[in-house]
Amino acid sequence: MSEHGLPRVLVFDSGVGGLSVAACVHKKLPHASIVYLADNAAFPYGNQTESVVVERCSSLIAKALEHYPCDAIVVACNTASTVALPHVRAITAVPVVGVVPAVKPAAAQTLNQRIGLLATPATVRRPYLDELVREFASHCEVERVGHPALVQWAEDLARGVAVPQAELDSAVASLRNAGVDTVVLGCTHYPLLLDNLRLSLPEVKFWVDSGEAIARRVAWLLAQAAKPYTAAAPSDVKGEPVAAALFTGKAPEGVANYMAIVGLQPTRVVGNWPSGS
Repeated sequence: MSEHGLPRVLVFDSGVGGLSVAACVHKKLPHASIVYLADNAAFPYGNQTESVVVERCSSLIAKALEHYPCDAIVVACNTASTVALPHVRAITAVPVVGVVPAVKPAAAQTLNQRIGLLATPATVRRPYLDELVREFASHCEVERVGHPALVQWAEDLARGVAVPQAELDSAVASLRNAGVDTVVLGCTHYPLLLDNLRLSLPEVKFWVDSGEAIARRVAWLLAQAAKPYTAAAPSDVKGEPVAAALFTGKAPEGVANYMAIVGLQPTRVVGNWPSGS
């Protein structure tokens, strides 16, 4: 709960990708306060062992809750959600929401039963993705792309570096060749690249990610806890949508400006957290 008695939501990721989820949470819950925590000192999580991901997620989230008591936690990272959710839930009574690639809604939307699944190399390899496809998209042709550069391009975009469009075109060429009409954005970084992805794949009709579903789940959890998430903010409440943006490494240059562009103006940005707090 924030100092004003309104709900507070902690959004955790290994980098800036979780901002796409935080934006959906803010849109759904405009009077909730958001704390954004990025473990960019260990970015990307796909290159870390599972034990390292579990330890860092658990310890950093626990530390953040000490500084910023929250009413809900969003682990806005596919890798962390896959391996660390039970461990995070074990250290706190605060409800925890993870992310899953939106295979089910994509399979319901596609018109030609051809789906592109755009994810990180680590996510593409995980058995749980095979299970999602078998359960919800067995009637579809699913073309998977696990390209290592997309996440970094999203990170660079938050620093004001333009996406290399020609390289992106090449990275997703197999989706174009497969004639997919629906693409699952299976990493929270990828909605940040959506404008460029649309240029690469103009034939795609549906772009599907998990952000809105996560926001609905958070709203439901807050409602169950009788938090006033739909109430108008008191007139004396000032400040920005994001109470704090915390980075375990150096805060990305220009990240405050980027957050403002996507509607998530932070009150403060802290690098080298928690030692820099």
